[in-house]
Amino acid sequence: MIRILHVLGGLERGGAETMVMNLYRAIDRTQVQFDFIIHTTKHQAYYDEIIALGGKIYSFPAFNGLNYFKMKKLWKQFFREHPEYKILHSHVRSYASLYLPIAKKAGLKTIIHSHSTSNGNGLSSVVKRIMQYPLRWQAEYFFGCSKEAGAWLFGNNVVNSPKYHILQNAIDTEQYKFDPEIRKEYREKLGLGDKKTFIHVGRFHPAKNHPFLLNVFAEIHKVDSNTVLLLAGDGELRPEIEKQITSLNLQNDVILLGSRSDVPNLLQAADCFLFPSVWEGFGMVAVEAQSAGLPCVCSDVIPRLVKVTEQCAFLPTDNAQKWAEQALLWAKRTDSSMNPIQSVVEHGFDIKESSKKLAEFYQANWRSA
Repeated sequence: MIRILHVLGGLERGGAETMVMNLYRAIDRTQVQFDFIIHTTKHQAYYDEIIALGGKIYSFPAFNGLNYFKMKKLWKQFFREHPEYKILHSHVRSYASLYLPIAKKAGLKTIIHSHSTSNGNGLSSVVKRIMQYPLRWQAEYFFGCSKEAGAWLFGNNVVNSPKYHILQNAIDTEQYKFDPEIRKEYREKLGLGDKKTFIHVGRFHPAKNHPFLLNVFAEIHKVDSNTVLLLAGDGELRPEIEKQITSLNLQNDVILLGSRSDVPNLLQAADCFLFPSVWEGFGMVAVEAQSAGLPCVCSDVIPRLVKVTEQCAFLPTDNAQKWAEQALLWAKRTDSSMNPIQSVVEHGFDIKESSKKLAEFYQANWRSA
């Protein structure tokens, strides 16, 4: 058995973390085991599951710039004490340029993985961009969830080279297969009655564009008051989101569900998925929603790879009324929308196939390390 060292910021239910965990659950752990370096001491969502699956977790301090030399020393010490690792797979990009050369010097094969197409805004985004630039020549291999995510972080020269690999985010399709009993159970649990139900899944972060999302739902609710919006997720913007809900007088029509481990079932309870992000590396949750039989209204920055059914539209985020019209048009469960799983598999989003390909890649590079 080989052990792969993954580097993450933390173990909450974010996009990159969830993608890694989907692969971890599906991969043949008698052949390939995952261990993790994280940059927090918090006991987060996936911690216990990783331990149960046989993984190890090493906690590092968060990088803040001021601890540059301390972090450099820590990484060197780690590789001296852990010669068992031959492959490092980094999902952290903001300071990976510090530790990738150290890993290579210690004899590890290195992979840097792009999950996004933006650092956000402000001075910190500029600093991150400067730090990220050397990555394009520091790693042996470059992974991305899409061509767009790779081009943004590594540049077109890397993306068009044999060193770049698109590892499509994938899911356990059986979890998302439509089940009328689950739908009935969850609609009763949530007290949805016969309301048309719209849903968004994502952390409360500027990238997810909750202010526009709430404006869209306000337009929906003007047209049809028998509607409800489910928000699954949490984060630093929650107070602002709660304030906007109140200002729109939607306190009784928006349900804040918090961070959830039962997203497949929540999707089954809904009628339409809204996804107005201002940036996404991929947007796997849109594939998850379609797998559950939901029509999706997505922003036009979402990579078109996520479209696996006919009911997936891409609109600019400049007109909440148009979004509302499209969402209301599609917010109907029909027999033809219930079983899109075959289409999801055909588009390459089945976790069994993705995990098999990744295991083969790791094993081939382990032998040559």
